[in-house]
Amino acid sequence: MKYSDFKKAIDKPYFSVQDIRLRGLIVYPYQLTLWKRESLLASFKRGWYYFPEKKKYLTPEVISKALYSPSYISSEFALRVYGCIPEMVYTCTSLTSKTTRKFSNEFGMFSYRHIRPEVFCGYHVVREGELTYTLADPEKALLDLIYLRLDMRSEEDIASL
Repeated sequence: MKYSDFKKAIDKPYFSVQDIRLRGLIVYPYQLTLWKRESLLASFKRGWYYFPEKKKYLTPEVISKALYSPSYISSEFALRVYGCIPEMVYTCTSLTSKTTRKFSNEFGMFSYRHIRPEVFCGYHVVREGELTYTLADPEKALLDLIYLRLDMRSEEDIASL
């Protein structure tokens, strides 16, 4: 398959190898490697690619959904999105019912923390044009922060937030 035909067939700024298969496209691994070497594609995780000219549409929030699912953005990062904390947050913390993981790439640092499946709730889908991600509600983000912080054990610790 030619790169120009491939680019027309993929309608998102990022895609996975699974997306290629689901669309019925015949693209061989060596083609992806060649296109990556020629800077026509870039990768943010093994098996996940994006078009460098569409990089401006990719935010840490959107990338976090692609890196590890099911998950939702929560804790300090979500509180910063809502404007509840003034500090800059450098790690995008998401919660998942799967095992804990960490990723780092050119879009930032991504931390996925395990929570019990019965408390995997309290989030909503946010749309950025054609792209989406999941974000905890403000109250849930605060509860998740308290839940994840091992050093918060007293009412004074919680009040200091």
